Amino acid sequence: MATTFEQSGSTLTIKPEGRIDTTTAPVLEKEIQQHLDSANDIIIDFANVDFISSGGMRVILALYKKLKKSGGTLKVINVKDSIYDIFKLVGFHSMVDVSQD
Repeated sequence: MATTFEQSGSTLTIKPEGRIDTTTAPVLEKEIQQHLDSANDIIIDFANVDFISSGGMRVILALYKKLKKSGGTLKVINVKDSIYDIFKLVGFHSMVDVSQD
């Protein structure tokens, strides 16, 4: 899984590609941790994400909690229908700002 990071002021945009599963989620989490010091607001662009497992959702939820505690924000954008349905099923969309476009 390849991930691109783009910083603009205090906003960090993260663009993962492919699958976020039990193998790739820890790698993504470590990469995000390396960029957190310079970001208060984070946007995760799911345009090129095809699948997310519970491990991937755990990474996003932990990031959400950390940002909320420090007064930051998290948005997940461009979520495909199949992933959005999973987010809705587990109530994830009620905590994290999730949009399909």
